[in-house]
Amino acid sequence: MTASMTDEQRDYLAERSLAVLATGRRDGSPQQSLVSYFFDGEALLMSVTKDRAKYRNAVRQPRVSVLVVDGRRQVVVYGLASLLEGRERDDAIRAIRVHQGNPLPDDYDLEQFSQRLDELQRVVLRVVPERVLGLEPGAPS
Repeated sequence: MTASMTDEQRDYLAERSLAVLATGRRDGSPQQSLVSYFFDGEALLMSVTKDRAKYRNAVRQPRVSVLVVDGRRQVVVYGLASLLEGRERDDAIRAIRVHQGNPLPDDYDLEQFSQRLDELQRVVLRVVPERVLGLEPGAPS
């Protein structure tokens, strides 16, 4: 189930690229990580490696939250994380790079790019919003 969002929330998420990803540790305590993300209009995409706690936690317990803060304004996304690997991962990472202003050169060998991502054990966490809070009219943000 995808959460309904206001245009202001969508624009806010699309215009930013840093967030705090919160996952649950095995013992139930929270784990937070500063991450770069790209909002593709439907989900937040984050490139991570398999050797990190955020990856292990999201695989074990896919319910996560993402805080995008800008000064005193914020949006919190509660959602379900899934993994993108292979071709989907490659496409998502290229989109993330474009959003960050660091696109691959037009003549870059995409097979080599994919192999390098495999070597690095890089995947993409895709967080589909189920609930979005912040920037509502009349609510503190």
